[in-house]
Amino acid sequence: MALTDIAIRSAKPKNKAYRLSDAGSLYLEVSPSGGKLWRFKYRFNDREKRLALGVYPTITLKDARERRDDAKRLLAASIDPGAAKKAAKYSRAGCEANSFEVVAREWHSQRSASWVANHGNRILKRLEADLFPFVGRTPIADLKAPDFLDAARRIEARGANETARRAINTCSQVMRFAMATGRANADPTTALRGALAPVQTKHLASVTDPKAVAELLRVIDGYHGGLIVRGALRLAPLVFVRPGELRQAKWSDIDLDNSEWRFTASKTKTPHIVPLASQAVAILREMHCITGNGAYVFPSARSADRPMSDNAILGALRRLGIGNDEMTGHGFRAMARTILDEVLGFRPDFIEHQLAHAVRDPNGRAYNRTAHLGERKKMMQEWADYLDSICRTAAPAPINHCPTGDSPK
Repeated sequence: MALTDIAIRSAKPKNKAYRLSDAGSLYLEVSPSGGKLWRFKYRFNDREKRLALGVYPTITLKDARERRDDAKRLLAASIDPGAAKKAAKYSRAGCEANSFEVVAREWHSQRSASWVANHGNRILKRLEADLFPFVGRTPIADLKAPDFLDAARRIEARGANETARRAINTCSQVMRFAMATGRANADPTTALRGALAPVQTKHLASVTDPKAVAELLRVIDGYHGGLIVRGALRLAPLVFVRPGELRQAKWSDIDLDNSEWRFTASKTKTPHIVPLASQAVAILREMHCITGNGAYVFPSARSADRPMSDNAILGALRRLGIGNDEMTGHGFRAMARTILDEVLGFRPDFIEHQLAHAVRDPNGRAYNRTAHLGERKKMMQEWADYLDSICRTAAPAPINHCPTGDSPK
């Protein structure tokens, strides 16, 4: 007799598993623990087999009968229902293994070893917040340009046009990685050129007028916050390295006796030398009395085992009343680049070397880290002397650093 819902609900567990049969070789197996599993008994190639159809009550009597009928249709077409179920499972697993999220995480894992930690973290957060929820589970080979455009539009809707552009750029890199590893045939993001909202270029704020620089230096000199942040603020204009390089400076990389700071530039991943002017050495010797027993020159206020936070210098500038549109931690680089060139007249390649930018010789070869080191030492000392002079005077005059009176350009 056919089963009924009342009979199924009333079935109680026994010491051994037993069956409640339904029509068409469908039955419900009741386990000693009380579990109820639907099974379909069939023969294929003269062998008796059983197919699990799900657990009651998740799979109702009606659902189980429909699944039984589906299996019978496969049998009528000379297809083993059990083998078909396994093939479908493996197919789903294959799709999941090649989903956009899986491939993107694999790409990120391989590439992040060559990135600055913060850069890698920002990319992963962007993937997790803006892309995975919308395209993450889709097999990467199935993604089309409209899929990525829809994700980008969601980002643009909150006014983050630059983030949308970077998100699509990341998607493009993931797609090219998928193509290289044989999991995609094309990069559909190339069709999105011109489809995103334009981004207005905004340069990092910087002070480049000598009078304004003088006022900025006087304001910094009057900072009365923590000694570590104060030291970093005073050193920043003298060395004009990238903010992350300054906050992560290590004592093991600094030679105060030879007035040099040697480290690997965060952006180019190349060895870099910062000649230290006497003013910079004096600040570092003061800092050594405070933090010299640890690894970092400017450690975190919470733990000496890690550097100060990303926003320590920026926050100090804001507390001094210097706004976002006036100066940033990165702005010291633009300040030095402009004044060293336009006011002090140093050769642009000297300046570019000191900024740790990629500089090449006439044959296209990259200069090594010691290129023009002697000239750069003179430049860094005269830069520090110039900052001292404008800090003391209201209208500083340009310094002629060339003894012959000739321009070094």
